[in-house]
Amino acid sequence: MKYLLLIYGDEQAWDEAGREQCYEESAQLARQIKSSGQYLAAAPLHPTSTATSVRVRGGKRLVTDGPFAETREQLGGYFLIDAKNLDEAIGIAARIPGARLGTVEIRPVMEIAGLPAD
Repeated sequence: MKYLLLIYGDEQAWDEAGREQCYEESAQLARQIKSSGQYLAAAPLHPTSTATSVRVRGGKRLVTDGPFAETREQLGGYFLIDAKNLDEAIGIAARIPGARLGTVEIRPVMEIAGLPAD
């Protein structure tokens, strides 16, 4: 089953050196889980100051700068993995460096017909 591991944290919690270390550790984890066939994708996100939110209400498109909601923690990146079960996904999520200062939310990915294949 595919799981999306959403990495949330305070963007201000990392200094530049800590952020670079986090990226290096994340890349190392990605290589490790790729060797076991569990890695599908991963990427950090640019800061929330670069976000744009789009809503459609009453047929009208509303575009605003910034993230959808103001929160203490921001979505900072993700891993898309293939794991046998939730326990295996939890084991991988616990190894993500961002879990040390923030939260990793695990969401099963729905497989639906009609989407383009890789």
